Amino acid sequence: MKHSKGICILGSTGTIGVNTLNVISLHNSDFTVIALTANSNVEKLKEQCLKYQPLYAVMVDHNKAEVLQQALVKSSSQTKVLSGTDSLEFVASLDAVDYVMAAIVGAAGLLPNLAAAKAGKRVMLANKESLVMSGKLFMDAIADNAAELLPIDSEHNAIFQAMPRPVNGIQEKQGVTKILLTGSGGPFRERSIDSLQDVTPEQAVAHPNWVMGQKISVDSATMMNKGLEVIEACWLFDVSVDQIQVVIHPQSTIHSMVSYTDGSVLAQLGNPDMRTPIAYALAYPKRIESGVEQLDIFDVARLDFEKPDYHRYRCLQLAFDAHRSGGYASIALNAANEIAVASFLDKQIKFTDIPLIIENVLEQAPSGTPNNIDDILGQNLSSRDCANRYIKVGRSKVNSFI
Repeated sequence: MKHSKGICILGSTGTIGVNTLNVISLHNSDFTVIALTANSNVEKLKEQCLKYQPLYAVMVDHNKAEVLQQALVKSSSQTKVLSGTDSLEFVASLDAVDYVMAAIVGAAGLLPNLAAAKAGKRVMLANKESLVMSGKLFMDAIADNAAELLPIDSEHNAIFQAMPRPVNGIQEKQGVTKILLTGSGGPFRERSIDSLQDVTPEQAVAHPNWVMGQKISVDSATMMNKGLEVIEACWLFDVSVDQIQVVIHPQSTIHSMVSYTDGSVLAQLGNPDMRTPIAYALAYPKRIESGVEQLDIFDVARLDFEKPDYHRYRCLQLAFDAHRSGGYASIALNAANEIAVASFLDKQIKFTDIPLIIENVLEQAPSGTPNNIDDILGQNLSSRDCANRYIKVGRSKVNSFI
């Protein structure tokens, strides 16, 4: 009898979480939802709990957790509601859980994702910040605990598919010369650089190809999303930053490519729909139905490629620079970006202020790489403080923040 795989979805009310549940719904006998988590979206999590009847639901916000528990009791649901960040680590480590969908956005996902790795789970990583912040520490946790790491970002999933098949859990890279990391260029690819200071949050979150959350959509507009993916790819596939080339591909049909020493370039194509990489990770090494419409190459008709303009996409250059500088700089890059994007969405700063804030915080970051979780979290907090103070003083370069 086939064993149903237990699933924990960290961030189930977000885009990735919702799409994961959509794919699971097509294969009810193969997967059992053990735990669902959310930050504060009570109504959405309640709806999911009533439909999938998980053993646990986690609401990070304590007050919202009480509201959810009362609502589920009234609906005669047996789901147990937990609260707080520690509960995220608890459900990610449950014995009944085989696979963890790591879909919490930002640095908040690091500790539960690390807990899943240490518990030997299949970690389906949709949170690139975990590797940007902890790099070797995270990869060592995967290896030391016989866990599996499967990337969910469409680009990294495409690279994974185009790379040689892992042997004993280790990604082989024999013959690989270069990774071609594709990106759409976002909604402002053809807009004049001088006019970018007038970009509104509403315009920035209107991605031309993908349906994503607000933070990731802004990252796509600045191409910081691609910069974080460059750092993530270095860790996932054990390549140097100089072996990664970013390619602007407006159609978002080729999700990434791998170049080999014999002159071959292998690409993974498909419609821009996150259910494809989700289904791939859920069923790996097999393939299952995802609900995604088959790609019609004649509808696509053309495939365009451009080199990125690093003057337009300053955040992308900063990411390359940060990875070369070491782990402290990568942590500072991510922390400053999260603060800057949140401030932009709150209309406190301009779109063009985002790279200025990040650059200032990077100037304050120490050299080298932290080797323990406390130092990682400490640098994350100090870089966030630095970014907040920089915003507060009106973007004046003050060198005494850290």
